[in-house]
Amino acid sequence: MTLLMGVLNVTPDSFYDGGQWEDEEAAVARGSAMIDEGADIVDVGGESTRPAAAPVAESEELRRVVPVVKELAQRANGRARVSVDTRKRAVAQAALEAGATIINDVSATLWPLAAEARAGWVAMHMRGEPSTMMSLANYSDVVTDVKEFLVERAELAAGAGVPEVWVDPGIGFAKTTAHNLALLARLDELVGTGWPVAIGLSRKRFIGVLASGGEHEPAPTGDRLEGSLAGAVWAMVKGAAMVRAHDVKATADAARLVGAI
Repeated sequence: MTLLMGVLNVTPDSFYDGGQWEDEEAAVARGSAMIDEGADIVDVGGESTRPAAAPVAESEELRRVVPVVKELAQRANGRARVSVDTRKRAVAQAALEAGATIINDVSATLWPLAAEARAGWVAMHMRGEPSTMMSLANYSDVVTDVKEFLVERAELAAGAGVPEVWVDPGIGFAKTTAHNLALLARLDELVGTGWPVAIGLSRKRFIGVLASGGEHEPAPTGDRLEGSLAGAVWAMVKGAAMVRAHDVKATADAARLVGAI
């Protein structure tokens, strides 16, 4: 059955839930609720990587992330795992020491730490920085380019001794709507590499573009649940090993149906 990673952004500026879980107590309560709703992993992120997002100082990211990871790891009590969504080695290391067991790495550079710590590692494809990535959305063949990059990183990680490796094509990261749809349509090609595939498309802009018919402003993030669930189910059917979602209960219900079929 596909693993479900719940998104917990402890940030003021994430594109969908920025500010909702910025308070430590609220974040821990939401993470605990995600576990009750069926999350296999709660993914704690302290720096937004949405397009045009500003970087966060290491000290601030540590302040946001580490206490939440520590408390959730204790509360999970074996029912779920905690991951840290970061590009910074120091933040990842502190989170692992606090109880996280997976690094969700949008930079795809932190496999040496994952190998040292014997932690799981998610390698995501992105070009540039959040502030520049959409200007770099140019590919000869987006599926081939992304696949080659991810396989290279996965092989490096496995060769270094990382015990668990997932590859994530980075839906929305230096990708247009057409690129996102091509990656989803040909997801079996990435699954066919043999590396477990993680997909994160929850509430993203291209879903809003499709919901509006592509002729108007994208539908707001609050109106993207149906498209998010449809994309998650598609990814499950196509063989994704992990789906990342804000709406844990709804996605868990969908996953149970797919699993039963």
